Amino acid sequence: MQDKWREVLEKHPEANFLQSPEYGEMNKQLGAKVIYDDFEGAGWALMIVRDAKRGRYLEIPCGPLLDWSNPDIVTNATRRIEELGKREKCVFARIRPQIEATAQNLEMLDRLKYKPAPMHLAAEHTVILDLTHSLEELLADMRRQTRYEVRRAEKLGIHVVSSNTEADFREFQRVQAETAKRQGFVPPSLKTLLAERAAFDDMITIYKALTAENEPIAYGLVIRMGLEGDYYEAASTDLNRKLPGAYALLWQVTQDLKAQGYQRFNLWGIAPAGQPQHRYAGVTTFKTGFGGKVVEFVPAHDLIFSHVGYLKDYVVEMARKKRRHL
Repeated sequence: MQDKWREVLEKHPEANFLQSPEYGEMNKQLGAKVIYDDFEGAGWALMIVRDAKRGRYLEIPCGPLLDWSNPDIVTNATRRIEELGKREKCVFARIRPQIEATAQNLEMLDRLKYKPAPMHLAAEHTVILDLTHSLEELLADMRRQTRYEVRRAEKLGIHVVSSNTEADFREFQRVQAETAKRQGFVPPSLKTLLAERAAFDDMITIYKALTAENEPIAYGLVIRMGLEGDYYEAASTDLNRKLPGAYALLWQVTQDLKAQGYQRFNLWGIAPAGQPQHRYAGVTTFKTGFGGKVVEFVPAHDLIFSHVGYLKDYVVEMARKKRRHL
């Protein structure tokens, strides 16, 4: 499987960890059925069978990985997804390809009978830093206030450490649970975090920003795969409200990823333009302050196999989206 995945990464440099065998292994540890398919050598998809109360569905996060400019490949892949989804008795399949939300791409999905999903899947709006630039260029590309906060953190003696010990994952989960209560989001469980640690091994790291007196300020969970590092989860203590710990943390991760040879840093989730009530609105100014490119991927789309069953899912998810300010 790993040999095949290395081939996939060579053909599809846009791929990230959500299509990796490690992510598949993590989901298996959590009890989900995982399916891999290469569309007869024309692409790649890691598919997860989700057994939700509202209906069973097939999930393909940040995939499938295909030549989306080739209509025959895309059509054949869609037929294969439908075949597998029906075989697994799924109500629908949800995809979120690694292609940008251009009019052409959206029209293509509509032509293939995909429908916009009521909920997002895997950071559809994000900021990506180009790590092929020098550190001086990356600093210059920051917003002036962001650059000021990075330098202020240094003057205050704020420093960043990293590891992937089980103790650090447990600490991260505890602090993130407290963060979630303050900010109103649903955090991953400890079981999920420990499954991620076991599956990704040395490709997953907990970063922690500390005061000069070693008090924790901010945390970040970073996963590395292919050409990309992802700022996948975050947490903070009350100290982060007055100290620039998160700024120091992201700048340290940026430097580390560049030194390790990664070409891009995905900051993983901002609010869509013009949505000040969106759950991610608060972190959008923070993340965009680091410069880089704001990317809008094609939003999640559903391929429906049972319209009656799908209606129930649609109603439930629309209500959940409104409640969570997404």
